[in-house]
Amino acid sequence: MSAPLAGRSAGTGVPASFARRHFLDLRDFDPPTLRAMLDLAGALKRRRGTGERPLAGKTLALIFDKPSTRTRVSFEVAMRQLGGDVVVLSSRETQIGRGETVADTARVLSRYVDGIVLRTDRASKLHDLATYATVPVINGLTESSHPCQLMADIMTFEEHRGPITGQVVAWCGDGNNVARSWIEAAVRFGFTFRLATPRSLRPPQAVLDWARDEGGSVEALDDPKLAVAGARCVVTDTWVSMSDDPNESRQELLAPFSVTSALMAHAAPDAIFMHCLPAHRGEEVEAGVIDGPMSVVFDEAENRLHAQKAVLCWALGGTYQVKNG
Repeated sequence: MSAPLAGRSAGTGVPASFARRHFLDLRDFDPPTLRAMLDLAGALKRRRGTGERPLAGKTLALIFDKPSTRTRVSFEVAMRQLGGDVVVLSSRETQIGRGETVADTARVLSRYVDGIVLRTDRASKLHDLATYATVPVINGLTESSHPCQLMADIMTFEEHRGPITGQVVAWCGDGNNVARSWIEAAVRFGFTFRLATPRSLRPPQAVLDWARDEGGSVEALDDPKLAVAGARCVVTDTWVSMSDDPNESRQELLAPFSVTSALMAHAAPDAIFMHCLPAHRGEEVEAGVIDGPMSVVFDEAENRLHAQKAVLCWALGGTYQVKNG
């Protein structure tokens, strides 16, 4: 497998030559590296239950500043199925919650474990951890991005509709952290991403500018019908993330971007629907869509397990290779 893109490890200020195999954001990687991880994820999914233990003897620390269902369970099960062990910590159970610096925590944990997953509401904390840790650090979610979710999403699309390169994916709703990672995925995997959001809730202009400068096909639109027209995949997410204020004006602003059966009728006839969950039926998505035949949300949720196995093998397993994949 190839290495992350040359230069400085994104957000850390550390020369890439000194960086560990961190998995912080999709933009940090070249397409062949991401493709190799997805190939490995597919092979591991097909061969689950065969007793392979490529990470035997390895221990992963999972640190949660934010509540989690899928991220915690998928990483914990993935690590155990790969033969490794897991230590789960919340911020209340660490000295970070009592004022210890992230740098000191990184240095200490690096003496105990072989890798760290952090789920937090501050990307700066993730980057500080990656700067000072001497073991790989994996982004389990920040307010800015959710790259592990996108690895599962790309895997799911390709299982159902074949290669995503050259396809059209539409996003309707809040331009949140998952939407930003979809933008990075569009650039790295070579598909068109149409983003329909209220103007005040679009991803930061710097993210859109990065996609343009990288030659990506990313369109920010006001009209969800235009975004969805002919798309092979329609995606949304909850309107209120854990760090957002669930006020009535926000709901009113986003209501025209709800994914309904009428909106899905503008997509390609074989379009699929994705949502990273948890979902709020009757808000960002109609029950008939998420529970209907176009929905692949539970395949998507399952693939968090398999995609993250590949990320773990890449980060912790070094030269682990797919055999008879």
